[in-house]
Amino acid sequence: MSTLKRFFQDTLIYGFATVFPRLMNFVLVPLHTDVLPAEEYSVNTVFYVWAAFFNVLLTYGMETSFFRFFSRAKERSTVFSTAFIALTITTVLFAAGVFIFEDDLIALMDLDPFYFRLLFSVLVLDTLVVVPFAYLRATGRPLKFAGIKVLNILTVVILNLYFLWFVRDYPQFAPQWVLDNYGPKDIVGYIFIANLAASAVTFLLLLPYFFRTKISFDTAVFKQMWKYGWPIMVAGIAFVINENLDKLLIKDMISDEIMGAYSGCYKLAVFMTIFVQAFKMGAEPFFFNHADKENAKETYADILKYFVISGSLIFLILVCFIDFFKALVIRDPEYWMAISIVPIILLANLFLGIYHNLSVWYKLTDRTRTGMYISILGAIITIVLNLALIPVLGFIAAAWATLFAYGAMMFVSYFLGRKYYPVPYEIKKITGYISLSVLIGAISFYVFPGNYLVGIPLLLLFIGIVYFSEKDQILKIIQS
Repeated sequence: MSTLKRFFQDTLIYGFATVFPRLMNFVLVPLHTDVLPAEEYSVNTVFYVWAAFFNVLLTYGMETSFFRFFSRAKERSTVFSTAFIALTITTVLFAAGVFIFEDDLIALMDLDPFYFRLLFSVLVLDTLVVVPFAYLRATGRPLKFAGIKVLNILTVVILNLYFLWFVRDYPQFAPQWVLDNYGPKDIVGYIFIANLAASAVTFLLLLPYFFRTKISFDTAVFKQMWKYGWPIMVAGIAFVINENLDKLLIKDMISDEIMGAYSGCYKLAVFMTIFVQAFKMGAEPFFFNHADKENAKETYADILKYFVISGSLIFLILVCFIDFFKALVIRDPEYWMAISIVPIILLANLFLGIYHNLSVWYKLTDRTRTGMYISILGAIITIVLNLALIPVLGFIAAAWATLFAYGAMMFVSYFLGRKYYPVPYEIKKITGYISLSVLIGAISFYVFPGNYLVGIPLLLLFIGIVYFSEKDQILKIIQS
């Protein structure tokens, strides 16, 4: 089996573990937007914005550090136990700090106290399972990893359907103890309760790994992992700013309703996000494990090219059929006022995926601090453009800021990578595929919106050009 074919197969499994939960969350969007007005949907968004921020802070780059040191360590059990013990201790300290400063944090985050407690319960449980999940990926157990992830999201979906649909619409069939504690006006809280239940299920399933580790904390190993990981943490915080600051600023600078509509339409870019996440899940351990191979750089170049082709195709499908997806996912027209952001956010996420691919150079050369600086650059662009342009252009400025931030990160990473870890990327082809997809997407979205007689032939044109350009290499991979 060829290296590329093995990579695609592993990525498919890890991708399923990422795609299925994202798809299920995507399936829940119609339910959420049906039962929540745009203004209340903003509360849901704020909850997950803070969850993303604290998730990065609590894991402090330890997951990527684990892959880096586990893949080359002679005593792998020491790396596992050190990472696990470190995260456990810091999580316990974090929980104590939250308990002490609870009132101040509630005021800062502008969350209902009950939602606040749910949020930090979820964060603690999710952080404790980071290393066990990373262990499954690093040791090549994608099926078990995928199974637990799928069970997690099924718990979320079932409880969402139960509380937001079944109990709400068919109370006569619900147990009395549920009805006694059910508040239909506080429906958003049940979304958070479902997440807490799913995190608890995942924690219990991975609990055996807690006892599998020996009580061994190697200070030298931890220092190396911390040195490698803390720039990744800072980069992660910058990423959270790039992804979520716009929503908080729209809420404060415009209104809760506009922020809710913006966040709802943002969900239509979820297929690109799923694709990027699936790629990242499969690629990160692959890049480290394959680094010492003779043809590593050529393999990385091929992976980026096929990533761009696939991402460009996803971009075109969503843009050409935007009316279909809009009506399918967000049935309440109140949210459609922000539909114009979708092509911009899709392209921004494609750029982000390219950046993740290009980041192989600073991860393999232990220059994670440079990656941190690149992410900080993106965050600065996000902050400046949002503050300067939202008052002038409205919510659309936030989408453009995201695109410019990720585009800048992509270009800077590429040019620095040429210096420190040159990979023979097929830049002309990659640029050509992206440019062609943007051109076709712009024609379909802005000139012939909703006209499938134009959109479908343009989509087929792109597929045909890619096929005739790449068919020999594609056939070689399939037959290997």
